[in-house]
Amino acid sequence: MKFRNDLYIKKKILIYGLGVSGISCLNHLKNNNIVKCFDDNLKNLKKKKFKKYLISKKKITQLVFDHIIISPGINSLSCSLKDYIRKNKTKICTDLDIFYSKYSNNFTIAITGTNGKSTSSKLLNDILKKNKYDSRLVGNIGNAILDEKKISKKTIFVIEVSSYQISYNKIFKPNYGILLNISPDHIERHKTFNNYLKTKFELIFSQEKQDFAFVNKRETLFKKYLKSKKLSCKVINVKNKLSVQDYRLIKNPYFKSLNNQQNLSFILKVCIKLKIKKSIIFKVVNSFKPLKFRQQIIYESNKLRIINDSKSTSFSSSLSLLNNLKRIFWIVGGLPKRGDRFKLKKKQNIKKIYIYGKYKSFFIKVFKNKFKYSKFFELDQAIKQVLIDIKKDQENRKINLLFSPCAASFDRFKNFEERGKYFNHLIGLYKIKNAK
Repeated sequence: MKFRNDLYIKKKILIYGLGVSGISCLNHLKNNNIVKCFDDNLKNLKKKKFKKYLISKKKITQLVFDHIIISPGINSLSCSLKDYIRKNKTKICTDLDIFYSKYSNNFTIAITGTNGKSTSSKLLNDILKKNKYDSRLVGNIGNAILDEKKISKKTIFVIEVSSYQISYNKIFKPNYGILLNISPDHIERHKTFNNYLKTKFELIFSQEKQDFAFVNKRETLFKKYLKSKKLSCKVINVKNKLSVQDYRLIKNPYFKSLNNQQNLSFILKVCIKLKIKKSIIFKVVNSFKPLKFRQQIIYESNKLRIINDSKSTSFSSSLSLLNNLKRIFWIVGGLPKRGDRFKLKKKQNIKKIYIYGKYKSFFIKVFKNKFKYSKFFELDQAIKQVLIDIKKDQENRKINLLFSPCAASFDRFKNFEERGKYFNHLIGLYKIKNAK
């Protein structure tokens, strides 16, 4: 169904937030609309290229806008324009809405979930490209969706979608909606787990009868929630376990972990629906290189494996590694997620936990009387100690040094990438020093 493509033409539009998506919206809209921009970050407001579009907070309340495009990273409940946003809630939209108003006839695959979105999106895009599709990887990974050029009728979009984007979305609806998994996350933003759950499900509740939703209908949360509201789209059930035959086709150790197998099962279902041959699927799977800082092995020898999993921002995102590895020396720390719970089947494989940072007390409360641990003010101190302990270890068995923080990076770092790079730097620095 072709959607109205004049929704964002000859309008008065406020763009709130000049991050990647905000700038792409400005570039896309500025020639056909009256566009004004505001950002809470003073550094963005000082950039000369935005000067002619900037508007003061006071001036915003004096004008009437047709649309308010808000950056997903901005919390409308606590931002500096919260009162204005509350009064104009119906006008809020995102770059996904602008995209959909123009390209609703293009095939879109949207992937959401608590863990594994980026890896699943990248893998699916690689498979589509290998199968000669004009596939674009956009959203939370890849380019901002409005920055894509040379779009034809055959262009397919693989979109990684966060709960923040979904919560502000108005008209965007994907042809294929993939809901990988859900565990408590972003409660500080959504206030309750039920609100978070509801937001995630809005992606597939927005779909129409010709669309497809890929979910694990047997999972307790999904089962309960799917009963509460009828879906208009067709539902394809995805088991959280690969068949024996498919598992045997995996040669890439990255996809041997339970989490990645579960994510791969969704990608297989989508590819089968698109009639892509398994030979192509597994050729890409077996040559796939893990994204940086996501269960990434940065060093390996006969005696030691070092894994940088800086992307881990909750306990649920670390469970797969913790359940699949042996003899773990585990570094954790950062800004804990509200409502996060630690549920681990195996405990004897964790030799020691190294807790660092401002929020040590949170982790100590979780691990006390269950694991051996040490606490540190900074990450570098934790790394120094873990390398000393590993060197002293007398057992003649392989050790896994796991940096999987189970917390957001914002206590010390701008994002998980910056945290991951710093960890790699410290490992390189201290391993060299220890070797001398």
